Order: sequence, then C-alpha cells, then structure tokens
Amino acid sequence: MDTAVLPTRLVFTDVDETLINCRSMFDFLDYYMTGRHGATGTARARQIRESLLEQGSRGIPREETNRTYFQAWAGEQAEDVARWGERWFAERSANGSFYLTSTREALIRHQADGAAIALVSGSLPALLDPIARDIRADHVLCTRPEECDGELTGRILGDPVVGSGKAAAVHSTITRYPHLNPAECYAYGDHISDLPMLSAVGHPVVVGSNPDLLARLPSRHRL
Repeated sequence: MDTAVLPTRLVFTDVDETLINCRSMFDFLDYYMTGRHGATGTARARQIRESLLEQGSRGIPREETNRTYFQAWAGEQAEDVARWGERWFAERSANGSFYLTSTREALIRHQADGAAIALVSGSLPALLDPIARDIRADHVLCTRPEECDGELTGRILGDPVVGSGKAAAVHSTITRYPHLNPAECYAYGDHISDLPMLSAVGHPVVVGSNPDLLARLPSRHRL
C-alpha cells in the first residue's frame, strides 16, 4: 500500500440532521411513493410513517424500526429506487440549505488535512451514494436492502447501521487502516443513538443541542 495516499485520520459522520438538514428516510419515502405510485403511494407513505412514529413513541428500539422501514420497500425495483434517489438528491441539494453548513465546513477542513470521510447512517444507499459522491466521501456505511432478481425483498443484509451497529461499522472500518489510532479519529452525530459511534473514537463531536447526548459528552465537543 502506498503510504503517500493513506489518510491522516478517519472522520465518521451521521447524515440525517447532522450533515443534511432533513430526515432523508421519511422525506424520500414520501417523495418516491407519491412520485412513483401517485395517490395510492401517498397514502401508503403516510401509513408507514405514522406506524414508525407510533413504534418510536412506544420505545421500540431504532434498530427495530429501521428494519420495519426497509420492509416497506418490498416489491420495489432496486433500479427504480436508485434512479429516484438520484432525482431526490438533485432536487433537494439544489436548495442552499440542504447541507448543515457547520458540519459540511468541518468535513472540508478534515479533507484538507488528509482525512478520509465515512458516512454512517441507517438510511438507504440510494440516498447516501449521491451525497457521498458530492462531498467526496470515501466510505458509505449504511443499512443495505436485500435484493432478489433486481427486486427489493423488504429484508436487510446484516444488521441495521443504527446504535451499536454504527459503532460496529466504525470499528470494522478503522481496522482496514492499521496505521491509524481510533483515539485520533473523529465522529459527528446529533442524536443519543449516535453515542456508540461517538464513543468509538477519540474526538466525538455533538452537532446541535440534543440534551441527552450533551449530557453524556463534554460540551467542548459540541459543533
């Protein structure tokens, strides 16, 4: 391996409401279902969204609601979802407020210092891949839907990249760079479910003002 191109550190960032100013999974659910299936799709998206919110209000772990979310995509063609994901990104990113400025600028500074960037999210590859391409991220660590003959089955491959799943993805990625020390890596997150990921590195950064997360991490790590 050419040491001249090895990153100086790894920087991991959550995506929804950390890097971008929306909840991509819900936003795209409405966008795709309405655009692809019309009024029937709109009603279906509303039903799914309300069910997921209700599960969350009952304390169902995010790992489980993440699995439930992907079940909603059963029967959709993977190529259609990817194509609509590119369209969603093009439209949303045309808005100057798509990215959270503070996080985006922090990542640019890290890249200027030679860091590799990894997106870490429970969202869909169809949404994360165009974001990664746009910001020149090196890794996309996310929940990945299972496909069969080009059709989404509603199941996922492996575990959800949520909560402890984010920490596992971070650890696995760091091991690919034996010259790096986790204590010198950074992670950005906005929600208490990001705590396992933030705790996996030496420089956790809280984006926003989530009181539960701020209570667990020193205020000096706030962006």
